[in-house]
Amino acid sequence: MLDILSDRTYRHLFLAQVVALLGTGLATVALGLLAFDLSGDGAALVLGTVFTIKMVAYVGIAPIAGAFADRVPRRALLVTLDLVRAGVALALPFVTEVWQIYVLIFLLQSASAAFTPTFQATIPDVLPEEARYTRALSLSRLAYDLENIVSPTLAALLLAVMSYNSLFLGTVLGFAASALLVVSVVLPSPRPSEPRGVYDRTTRGIRIYLATPRLRGLLALNLAAAAAGAMVLVNTVVLVRGSLGLSESALAWTMFAFGAGSMIAALVLPRVLDVLPDRPVMFGGATLMVATLVGLALTVLGAGLGWSILLTAWLLVGLGYSAVLTPSGRLLRRSAHAGCHCTLINQILWIQGDLGRDCTPNYNISTARTAGRH
Repeated sequence: MLDILSDRTYRHLFLAQVVALLGTGLATVALGLLAFDLSGDGAALVLGTVFTIKMVAYVGIAPIAGAFADRVPRRALLVTLDLVRAGVALALPFVTEVWQIYVLIFLLQSASAAFTPTFQATIPDVLPEEARYTRALSLSRLAYDLENIVSPTLAALLLAVMSYNSLFLGTVLGFAASALLVVSVVLPSPRPSEPRGVYDRTTRGIRIYLATPRLRGLLALNLAAAAAGAMVLVNTVVLVRGSLGLSESALAWTMFAFGAGSMIAALVLPRVLDVLPDRPVMFGGATLMVATLVGLALTVLGAGLGWSILLTAWLLVGLGYSAVLTPSGRLLRRSAHAGCHCTLINQILWIQGDLGRDCTPNYNISTARTAGRH
């Protein structure tokens, strides 16, 4: 899997992804603590609103940005958006009101929504061979898992000697380092695509997605993963700091448990997927997440919540989460072809933590209805 890092361009892009995600992971921990300081037990509502703003930005801005991303130089656009994100992160330590969090997060996620389709559409141009691209999907999954393991660990260590607001500076450094790494390579030019109107360019991805049977099934699995991920991201700070009354460092270690489970699955899955089809692996992951969360709820109602119970539950949810999301890129690749800008597919893959792929100008809705039945 690591042999694809011999490609200098991909290696720099992968490292840019890693450092940006490490910084983002520090911000995730700090943002939860900031929300708890401002709202107490209402932090879950604040974080829920924050992630709603994130999704609104992706759904509203990413398709438009993706539709026009091939009209500007990729490297210049990526570097500019990285610097915008670094500037917004620099303002987060000075927040004193909840509404200020909402405004800054909208600006940050809007820049990310424009960054993502461009960045992800570059990867398959750098690694056009299917086997190498599949390895890139697993490495991408591992990069997102680093956010859930290394970032909370680093946050726990830093919180012992500094306030959580200082963690936002790590986010600034992550985005700045990402910009430097992108500058250091020459990126492939966007492939020419068939001229289309704005409406067609921005909605074609969702129309193909919904017209492809296998992708409609994938959407249901994505909803299961999104629900489990939301439970972890939104409620962990309330469970750890509020219900259990534990320290700020305990929050970071609890997030570490989720990331550890996800990384274990990501390391094992490439070999598992060489033997088993994608479908049973993904259904197994979704079943594990659902069973774990139901079991956690019953345990809390019966014996009460303990930190060891929560750590175990988050480890199992992480295993199931990665088992659903890692093979998703393979399904999307089979349902999309090279040539045009399939914005929604790139967007959804980024939300999952995978890589996007463009679709051909000749890929039409009627073809999609029969192409994805297997």
